[in-house]
Amino acid sequence: MMRKLRPAPLCRSWLFLEGANEDVLQHAAASGADVLIHELEDFTPPPLRPKARALAAELYAAWRDQGVMVAVRVNPLDQDGMDDLAAVMRGRPDIVALPKVAEPHHVVRLDEAVTRFERDYGIAEGSTSLLPNIEFARGLVQTGAIAMASRRVIGCLMASEDLAADLGAERGSDGLELAYARQRFIVECRAADVVAVDCPYTWSDAEGVERDTIWARGLGYTAKSLVDPAHASIVNGVLTPSEEEMRQAGRIVAAFEAARTKGLGRVELDGSLLEVPTYSNAKRLIARGEALRAIDRDVRA
Repeated sequence: MMRKLRPAPLCRSWLFLEGANEDVLQHAAASGADVLIHELEDFTPPPLRPKARALAAELYAAWRDQGVMVAVRVNPLDQDGMDDLAAVMRGRPDIVALPKVAEPHHVVRLDEAVTRFERDYGIAEGSTSLLPNIEFARGLVQTGAIAMASRRVIGCLMASEDLAADLGAERGSDGLELAYARQRFIVECRAADVVAVDCPYTWSDAEGVERDTIWARGLGYTAKSLVDPAHASIVNGVLTPSEEEMRQAGRIVAAFEAARTKGLGRVELDGSLLEVPTYSNAKRLIARGEALRAIDRDVRA
């Protein structure tokens, strides 16, 4: 029986996987990642791309049956991307990601191609979502326009290695060289009302990915991309409100609502003055925590 899928706004971990590595692909769902991305670009050398494409239909059906969101990252359309789409669209991916998006017209062209394949393959038109990948400075400063170039765009994903290379920045595990880019990226995505998928932590240490995800969450991120399956549970844990956080948010809501019934505009709790924005954030945290717990139960059922 096909399991219920997690809505994109509730997807926390977005895992890139080698496109032709059958062993990795077959066991990917066990990582616990919310989105599995069949990676046909950098993780799949050109000679292996025909093999990767041939795996798509059966692979995507298996992933979907295990309750994960199915995504594929094709190559740029002026390279191997059209050949990728012609094959992988037969597997009906939930999301098509496009790398190296620097201009809105790149998304428009992808939308047109996906629409054509949906019609050719009898897929419900408009059912395939798009995830532009921002990897250059030129794309970063146009993220808002890129996100709004198609109604299919449900989010944008910020790459780390290519963006750092484009900036001429020196990569470090503390990520300081990309701090401004990550701050700007989430502002652009939020303004366009799409999911902001944070860049991956490309080192292997568990402490580092936890620290990096906590920092991203502090900025407002609710989703992060990964390149290591072992990081999925860590990212999910950080991006899921804890029981203590839910309890504290409940106290804030209760205190503020009690003050409102007395005609007060704000109230003090634990030495902090609670106003409407704090109250609204607490309500959002509770709603997100409850939604994540509900969908986790459905996916496990």
